Amino acid sequence: MAETEALPKLREDFKMQNKSVFILGASGETGRVLLKEILEQGLFSRVTVIGRRKLTFDEEAYKNVNQKVVDFEKLDDYAAAFQGHDVGFCCLGTTRKKAGAGEVEDKVEELKFDRYSIFRPGVLLCDREESRPSEWLVRKFFGSLPQSWASGHSVPVVTVVRAMLNNAVRPSDKKKELLDNKAIHDLGNVDGSLKP
Repeated sequence: MAETEALPKLREDFKMQNKSVFILGASGETGRVLLKEILEQGLFSRVTVIGRRKLTFDEEAYKNVNQKVVDFEKLDDYAAAFQGHDVGFCCLGTTRKKAGAGEVEDKVEELKFDRYSIFRPGVLLCDREESRPSEWLVRKFFGSLPQSWASGHSVPVVTVVRAMLNNAVRPSDKKKELLDNKAIHDLGNVDGSLKP
C-alpha cells in the first residue's frame, strides 16, 4: 500500500511544519494515550491540554505541555484557549447514545473547520486506572472471541490513537471524514505506525 510507505515521510514533513496541537480530554484513557504518543513522536512543536482541571505529570517528557483550565459550561468565555493551534483532538469520551453523536457532529460542522475527522470506534479495549466492572466484563468477553470477529466490534485504544495521528499527518482534500471501526483498524495498524 503506497500510504503505508509514505507515512514515515509524511510524519517527517509534518514535524518540519512546527504545528501546534490541543487535546481535550487528556485525563481520560484515549486522551492520555494520545498525549503520550504525541510527546514520544515529537509531531508538534507546541502541545496544549485543555480541561476542567489541571493535570499532574511526574515524567520529564511532560514538562513543556501547556495546560488551560476551562469551564465547559461557559466555553465562549475561553475561546482564547483554543486559538493559535493548527490541530485539535477531542477525546471527551462517552457512549454514542449518551453523547447524542449526531447532534455533536452537527455542532462540530457549524464551527467551519478546514478539515475534521470523526472517529467512531467500537468498544474501546484498555486497562483503565479506575475500576469499571461492566467494561472489565466486556473486555474479557471480546478477549475470548476470535480476532476477526472481535476486531469488527472492538478496538484497542492505542490503535485508535495511532489512527488519529496517522490521519492527522496525511493530506486530505476532504473537509469531513468519518472513520468507522474498520477504517480505524486499517489506519491504526499500518506497519511501522508511529515509529520513525
